[in-house]
Amino acid sequence: MLLAIDCGNTNTVFSIWDGEQFLCTLRTSTHHSRTADAYFTWYSTLVKHYGIDADITDVVIASTVPRVVFNLRIFADRFFGCRPLVVGKPECLLPVAPRIDEGTIPGPDRLANAVGAFDRHGGDVVVVDFGTATNFDVVASDGAYVGGIIAPGVNLSLEALHQGAAALPHIDITRPEKVIGTNTVGCIQSGVYWGYSGLIEGLIDRIKAEYGMPMKVVGTGGLAPLFDQADVGFDAIEDDLTMHGLTVIHRYNKENGST
Repeated sequence: MLLAIDCGNTNTVFSIWDGEQFLCTLRTSTHHSRTADAYFTWYSTLVKHYGIDADITDVVIASTVPRVVFNLRIFADRFFGCRPLVVGKPECLLPVAPRIDEGTIPGPDRLANAVGAFDRHGGDVVVVDFGTATNFDVVASDGAYVGGIIAPGVNLSLEALHQGAAALPHIDITRPEKVIGTNTVGCIQSGVYWGYSGLIEGLIDRIKAEYGMPMKVVGTGGLAPLFDQADVGFDAIEDDLTMHGLTVIHRYNKENGST
């Protein structure tokens, strides 16, 4: 079985893939100092709790936090006896190479999103990924990642607002009943929710106009369903898009002899 790992700035997600479906998805906070042993203790405890009998033979990793990759490599080698495939490294092949400025290194999660979106929806796609940052990833007709947009993430903006303005409370993002807030919390919720809805819709429109042909829009990440309520233009919501992209990349490398 395959263990797919997506390590972001805030959370790290582990999903077990049996070749046809994900058996389970486990999530933990990302810490630079977490050791391989600590990962295994956490992982094995949860797998046992869910009653999953998983014989892991392969590991694929996408990480936006380079310092974490070292311990994840040791984790894979020590406990599963395999060398992990790391997206973004020279030995990791992609079905189609990205077409962006020379010398630019795209985030591994963005590459996985592009591969996953193309596999499920074909080309000419915009992926809107809600994470620590809100990423817009553009996938060409042949499946190549051709660029995109990085905007501050919703929760990151909320935290910055709270830290920068002492009188403003920290709140959870939700869809407010009214646009015009009548109390402090309502005002912040409206500004963040409808402000980001306008940002998302506006950037999607500008991407489509510049791209010059019809495009599908796929939302992913924890807040995608919430902003889908604002009718920002999503054609589909894929909660496992990044992980699916990792399985496709792993399969491609298996078939082409690089793992």
